[in-house]
Amino acid sequence: MKAFLKSAESSQDDDPKCKVWVKQVRLVAHDTEDVLDEFMLKLARDHGHGFMRYFHKIKSSIQNLKARLHISSRIDDIKSRVESIAERHQRYNFTEQSASTSTRGTSWYNLREDAFLVEEDELVGIDEPREEIIKWLVDEEPGLQVLSISGMGGLGKTTLAKRVYDNRQVKAYFQSHAWINVSQSYKIEDILRYMIEQLHGEIEQPVPQGIEFADRIKLNHIVKGFLQQKRYVIVLDDVWNSNALEGIKYAMPNSSFCSRILITTRTADVATGSFNQLTVYNLKYLSLEESWSLFCKKAFCGKPCPLHLEHLSRQILKKCEGLPLAIVAIGGLLFAKDVQEWEMISHSLAAELENNDRMQNLKKILNLSYDDLRYDLKSCFLYLGVFPEDHVIECMRLIRLWIAEGFVEEREPMTREEVGQRFLKELINRSLVQIVETTLDGRIKSCRVHDLMRESILSKSRDINFVSFASKQKVELHERVRRLSVQYTCNDALKQLNLPSIRSLLIFESATSSSSDEQFVPSGCRLLRVLDLGGSSLHKFPQETPVLFHLKYLSLRGTKVSIIPRSIGKIQNLETLDLKRTLVSELPVEITKLKKLQYLLVYNYAKYTPSRPFRSITGFPAPDGIGALASLQKLCYVKARGGQSKNTMQELGKLSQLRRLGVTDLKKDDAKELCHSLESMTKLRSLEVVAESESEVIDLDLLSSPPLLLQRLYIKGCLKKLPHWLPPLNNLAKLRLKWSRLKSSPLIALQNLPNLVELELNNAFDGETLVFEDRGFSKLKTLSLVNLENLRLVSMDGEAMPCLQSLIIHRCRRLDWQSLLVVTRGLTLLKDLRFWEMPEEFALAFYPYGSNRMREGILQDYHEELMKRIPEVYFTWWEEDRWVRYGLSLGCYDAIKGRVMNRVEVLPEVS
Repeated sequence: MKAFLKSAESSQDDDPKCKVWVKQVRLVAHDTEDVLDEFMLKLARDHGHGFMRYFHKIKSSIQNLKARLHISSRIDDIKSRVESIAERHQRYNFTEQSASTSTRGTSWYNLREDAFLVEEDELVGIDEPREEIIKWLVDEEPGLQVLSISGMGGLGKTTLAKRVYDNRQVKAYFQSHAWINVSQSYKIEDILRYMIEQLHGEIEQPVPQGIEFADRIKLNHIVKGFLQQKRYVIVLDDVWNSNALEGIKYAMPNSSFCSRILITTRTADVATGSFNQLTVYNLKYLSLEESWSLFCKKAFCGKPCPLHLEHLSRQILKKCEGLPLAIVAIGGLLFAKDVQEWEMISHSLAAELENNDRMQNLKKILNLSYDDLRYDLKSCFLYLGVFPEDHVIECMRLIRLWIAEGFVEEREPMTREEVGQRFLKELINRSLVQIVETTLDGRIKSCRVHDLMRESILSKSRDINFVSFASKQKVELHERVRRLSVQYTCNDALKQLNLPSIRSLLIFESATSSSSDEQFVPSGCRLLRVLDLGGSSLHKFPQETPVLFHLKYLSLRGTKVSIIPRSIGKIQNLETLDLKRTLVSELPVEITKLKKLQYLLVYNYAKYTPSRPFRSITGFPAPDGIGALASLQKLCYVKARGGQSKNTMQELGKLSQLRRLGVTDLKKDDAKELCHSLESMTKLRSLEVVAESESEVIDLDLLSSPPLLLQRLYIKGCLKKLPHWLPPLNNLAKLRLKWSRLKSSPLIALQNLPNLVELELNNAFDGETLVFEDRGFSKLKTLSLVNLENLRLVSMDGEAMPCLQSLIIHRCRRLDWQSLLVVTRGLTLLKDLRFWEMPEEFALAFYPYGSNRMREGILQDYHEELMKRIPEVYFTWWEEDRWVRYGLSLGCYDAIKGRVMNRVEVLPEVS
């Protein structure tokens, strides 16, 4: 049944009969899954100990016999339903390929033609990108150049490309021009034939005879021969994959005539495999002002918005999030409607997308991106619909949820988590998901879904029993719901839910409560696989949880839960236990019974202040026998505790599958055993080691063979010397050394790490001078120098740190600003210069206001050049329990001078 659903997914949107049939098969598949899960649940009963165990076994055997009879009856019923569905399949002569892809392609092509008919005065926000692309086209750079205009459907890629293509300057600059609509349903031969017709028709020459019967090789030769001695521009509109480009790239001669290829695509990296010289122009969403202008043109015929509709207009416009097609469609829909209709559309945009004829074009364009996804990506994408509107999604949480749902399978040599990361990147490349935050080594930290795309997801996801609702809404929750997210809920609402088939329950923004008897798990939900109560007002561990035999994912992150019961050991299928930012300080020994556990997160952070304590992370003491959790991939943070710390460190050596490990409260005597255990963790990617106190010396030099796949290494504690095994870590991307107090500079040992992109030295060096040598730190993007109390000078030889983009200086109070100015002048890619808790006199030296005799001559030239080149320079101090940031404006300059005047003790001027 799952195999059928996978193959039928591509055609159901085009054939109503198929859509009904797929839904019937899906319901039968769900019912089959329920039968099997219920049967497994009955077989998994805990029989107790001693005589009671013997008694319960006999009783259980009788019950299991009844269960077998019951399951036999239900399977017979399912077989009957399957036969009935198959009979209807034959009766209506349906085939999985009945939907005509050419029909969809033609319909889509007709929609795209509308972009050519838009009047110039109706366009908004197009001038700047048009001029930028035109400049690129005619820049006289020799050779064949390729530009890809990328962005989600409805953003105006085709409209922009058409305005560029029709520009007089572009027409005059190139000798030959062709516009080819590629779309999803293309044939390489047809693309080449149409190109030949356009190129010959432009100069009123007849096309070569026989091209209608020519093969791909012959057609390639005709195109290449025609373009060989010409400066040409070819627009390939709506390219969905690189196969189309592979098929025509040999027809595109790469001569010295400054020819150009312009591609529009929803997939950012679509052309990278075919054309090496590729520039990607990511088309931006309209600004708030541009969106408002376009909306008023459509909803009010260009007149000002009536005051009584302004609030509703802003609400509706917010959902469009700067997507031009959405603004045009919804603005046109609202034209000449009354206030009641505006309110209805504002609150039920998903229903309008589904049912309103005037919104069908928008719906089709949004759905095209979804329809083009592989089957495994479709479930991942639809799952985003369970998150509330405007919700920022933490990406590792999302990937673990996908894993628990069964959407992501391991693909050697990649882990399921790595496969999930790849899936997320694909969705982002296809402009279906927006990045909110990334790390400098390329990892995606958080993302979100375009609100309008989320509305489209919701209309689809209800067909496969995904439901997301707020308790304020009246939503009928029938017994077939599989995945449910609830917003703004209360205990009474949840207690009334009886959803026997539910597999996933996520709670968002629960109402705060001081009671201690919250019940966040509805009755009858025995088949749950995912339970995410993160951020809710929960105070006690949910008492229903231990009976959830199938549970794979349990998150209590950010709740007030403080005690985990011994019954946790009954959840035999648990893979993820997230207790981050809870009040849990220890775990029962029964946790070691969870043989399938892969992610165990139990830690908290101290509140951030300028004088943040050394022990800012609180972990948990490892229960005896933690080495039995052989499937663990992430363990954060485990304490190396007291007299048992040696045993704990030895036990860690049994966890050979670990990818991430965090150890706190490490003592000098623990280091040897930890190093020995690390040698068996050949798959480790991330390691954080925190000493018991800032005076505790930890010797990590005892590690003879480090995990060579290590990408992130954080060491917090006093080191006698830098570990000898650190420089050979070729995969290392992030390194943080805190409280190391090294006597000699660590830069010499670290400068040749080939993939290091982020380095933080926090109280890590006691010397006065740091020298960045020529060609050192070749890929470093972020450098943080923090609490280096004795540091006076920094210098740079030759071309050190050529990729540095962000430089952060924090509490280096003796640092000479002149040496820093000289260094930053050589950092040509620097975009971000931030200073935290530095002397006010140091800050004032960077401002162009007032007289500063120290900045005369060449230093003044350096300063002026730097200030023009770096867009962001900030100074930040802790004031009245909060951070206050100052830019380079005159007002900020006066405020910092005021800080100096208000000080009781004025520090000597930095020189």
